[in-house]
Amino acid sequence: MINLEKEIREQPEALSRVLDLNLPVIREVVEKAKANGVKNVYFAARGTSDHACVYAQYLFGIFAGIPCTLGTPSVFTKYGAHVDLSGNLVVGVSQSGKAEDVLAVLESAKKDGAITVAVTNNTDSPMAKSADYHLFCGCGHEASIAATKTFTTQMTILGAMAAVWAGCDDLLDAFRALPAKAQEMLDAKYDDIMAFAEKYRNIPGAILLGRGISYCIALEGALKMLETNKLKMKGYPTSDFHHGPIAQVKPGDLVFVLSPKGATSGDSRDIIEKLLNVNADVVVLTDDASEAPAGTTPFVIPATGCEFTFPQIAVMFFQLLACCMTIVRGIDPDQAGVINKITITK
Repeated sequence: MINLEKEIREQPEALSRVLDLNLPVIREVVEKAKANGVKNVYFAARGTSDHACVYAQYLFGIFAGIPCTLGTPSVFTKYGAHVDLSGNLVVGVSQSGKAEDVLAVLESAKKDGAITVAVTNNTDSPMAKSADYHLFCGCGHEASIAATKTFTTQMTILGAMAAVWAGCDDLLDAFRALPAKAQEMLDAKYDDIMAFAEKYRNIPGAILLGRGISYCIALEGALKMLETNKLKMKGYPTSDFHHGPIAQVKPGDLVFVLSPKGATSGDSRDIIEKLLNVNADVVVLTDDASEAPAGTTPFVIPATGCEFTFPQIAVMFFQLLACCMTIVRGIDPDQAGVINKITITK
């Protein structure tokens, strides 16, 4: 079994322990932040970790009413500017914990007296050692170039922080239910996803659309497909796609619409109608078959019962599709040419 598939299949176990590993520290972080009057969270990350922070932005806003900034590390490292982060909770996220520009943000924030947190899968990493607090993915070594289990654990760690901040036990319970749903996804949907891979093995690329809580998966799903299969993929927020980007869609173009049942259902229906009017090939990834109207191809994933944990299961669809497409296309996803597992940006 290739590393990519092996690590995708390790996610139920990783998700089953990530809360126990981190909740005590998360509660300390939140208690300290509230005692210090923190009113803003500043995230610094790159690549897949950046997408986990997009997910967290929504949860902090929806449940805790806390504004979040998705940071710009180049401001610190390339332009040599000082951004005053005093009074913020500053969270650096990196699978390896070696991202030099993210580390620079944490170190600058510490000098400003901000509370700093590192979320990594490496307890001995520079970021883990630099930050005031370390939150640990704890999902074992990740060898595949494409991050999978580190992404879902990062999302869950950050989501748990938002839940604790908001005092929302229901959301924590939804995270605790994820391992069983992740296992169901792996057991029940693999053959269907392999069939998708066979059907779309020769596509030049595709567009992924998601709004709100699903937007991070439009970004991450596109990244998994392009870095493993070298396809031209692009993720967009559904709301922005109306404002110009839809003009690129031609008859037969493949578009994935992420459509969990919930607050953004109407937005999904609106964009699907426009896409069908230009004869796009529309795949609706959903947890409820009623979200996929006639003329689309539905793919129904296990419902978690909570739209805010839809992303952890939805991303597994794209992880598995990327993996299956490498199989049918004869590609080794662990040999990605110009891409390295650990990319150090400065």
